[in-house]
Amino acid sequence: MATVNKNRPVNLDIRTIKLPVAALASITHRIAGIVIFFSLPILLWMLDRSLASSASFDELLETMQNPLFKLMLWGIVAALIYHLLAGIKHLVLDLGWGYTLEQSQLATRILIGSAVVLILLAGVWICL
Repeated sequence: MATVNKNRPVNLDIRTIKLPVAALASITHRIAGIVIFFSLPILLWMLDRSLASSASFDELLETMQNPLFKLMLWGIVAALIYHLLAGIKHLVLDLGWGYTLEQSQLATRILIGSAVVLILLAGVWICL
């Protein structure tokens, strides 16, 4: 029977584990996908209201003037933007670029920087 090293480090506290930035980007990519999935009924409702009649379209426009609705819509658009950009990063990984530590960190920094800029621009666009 094989012996087990009893002196090996054991860290089961998730709050103290230091994940690399690429791992955090991957986790947030999955979270953005979940947000998109659960926001689909809202988006389908908006599509239905916009196409049902001109009166329902006007009601939707009035609903969209609510600041809480704008905030929710901005969150959905932010999830879409981040998920799209992270998906492109994953496609680039599939092409064979980004496997070294330096390339991975650079790609993740580009992802986060471009996502922040696009999400802020989307917020300005939605609020106007």
